[in-house]
Amino acid sequence: MSRTTAARIYVAIALFALIATWRQNIGFLLEGERGVAGGLMDFWPALLANRATISITADIFLFGLAAVLWMVSEARRLDMRLVWVYVLLSFVIAISVTFPLFLAAREHRLTAIGEKEGRLAPRDLPGLGLLAAAIVGFSLYTLVR
Repeated sequence: MSRTTAARIYVAIALFALIATWRQNIGFLLEGERGVAGGLMDFWPALLANRATISITADIFLFGLAAVLWMVSEARRLDMRLVWVYVLLSFVIAISVTFPLFLAAREHRLTAIGEKEGRLAPRDLPGLGLLAAAIVGFSLYTLVR
């Protein structure tokens, strides 16, 4: 897979993540305006509503911590600018949006400095395809809820 293709895939993931997360965020916030549970003040407590939401919240935040640590060190290694914009926006928008955007910018930077492209092994494709299908399918399901 070329760096250009990888960057395009990362941007597509970011756009899909933006739609998938913000459809739910806006719906939640609007529920608060109608007097139902929801709204900005209820968002964070809702993340701790039960063991499932606590689990996924801890999972996302701990993944985010590892991702941010890698993003900052990788940005410094590659002399990329604005890494802290990606970090800050991950809390405002969603890390599922900003992390793939950082990866796309990284691919462009690697191309610019002439770093050799990595290659996927043929044995990687079935696993990546199944994983992508499952995640996209679940995300589409959440969009219609």
